[in-house]
Amino acid sequence: MDLIPGVRSETVTTDRLRHHYLESGPEGGEPVLLIHGNLASARFYEPLMAGAPARYRMIAPDSRGFGDTEPKPIDSTRGLRDWADDAHSLLRHLGVERPPHVVGWSTGGAAIAVYAMDRPVASMTFIDPVAPYGFGGARADGTPCFPDWAGSGGGTGSPDFTQRIAAGDRTDESPFSPRNVLNSSYWALTHREPKEREDMLVGEILKSVTGEDGYPGDLAPSANWPGIAPGTRGILNALAGKYCDWSGIVGIDPKPSVLWTHGTADIVIADGSAWEMGTLGKMGVVPGWPGEEVFPPQPMVSQIRAVLERYRDAGGRVEMEMFEGSGHFPVADAADRWREVFLDFLASVG
Repeated sequence: MDLIPGVRSETVTTDRLRHHYLESGPEGGEPVLLIHGNLASARFYEPLMAGAPARYRMIAPDSRGFGDTEPKPIDSTRGLRDWADDAHSLLRHLGVERPPHVVGWSTGGAAIAVYAMDRPVASMTFIDPVAPYGFGGARADGTPCFPDWAGSGGGTGSPDFTQRIAAGDRTDESPFSPRNVLNSSYWALTHREPKEREDMLVGEILKSVTGEDGYPGDLAPSANWPGIAPGTRGILNALAGKYCDWSGIVGIDPKPSVLWTHGTADIVIADGSAWEMGTLGKMGVVPGWPGEEVFPPQPMVSQIRAVLERYRDAGGRVEMEMFEGSGHFPVADAADRWREVFLDFLASVG
């Protein structure tokens, strides 16, 4: 594995699974736990880790179902607690005793939130996190459009995209080819990674476990539009609001400092996400949409802001930074500015 100098790759067996992770910095440094998003791996954080100040020990695991970590099933009924508990087990195995700074991108945002609800952390950094009431099927106040959370979960994943991951598709022949999804959805359309790195990141996406225990997961039939509801296995069900709800961070006591960064051109996490059933129905992509009164597009960014404002009103410190023109991962397409904002935040906490 060719890594950027200063970044190390290790695999250990914890009390939960065989866990692969990347690491940088000294063993005695302030621990920074970096949790990647859906259909990704620790290597998305590699440039950030390589340039980090020596005071930090950065640890980025490949989360369950992704990268080079043992492909154990994801229990969706626990939300993202499989990821959070796996990461905590890894830190214990590595002898990390002090509360870590936790950083979560997209799906990883929900994972660090439940991590912080279950145990002390030094700070929380959210990078375009999944909304606090999950992905899909939720009204502005977080209540479901239908009682069974129809329109979210494993049945909402693209079969074509899933098949291309399983087949190891490295081409750019289809909009559903992982390479094209990477460049259209992970960052702004104006951004491209160097060819060698892009090839590597496509390879990391292709390591994703597909099927009912991974991506997208299983499903349950529903009498409600669009005919499917969340199952109990796999990553997209873990993201469904039926199981994923991190609005409870408002009740954390004491409250760690929070940084929320968001790319304004993000099409994945947005007020009207291009990946969400309410938006797709309104656009006519998914037929039979029952209309805005019944199934509105989910206002994801507004929901994040509202929960973090409640956190602030309850006494927590919150910094919010919007990255104009950036996509779903400003760590890549606004790398220099994002690094500066993040490191200034960590320094202010430490």
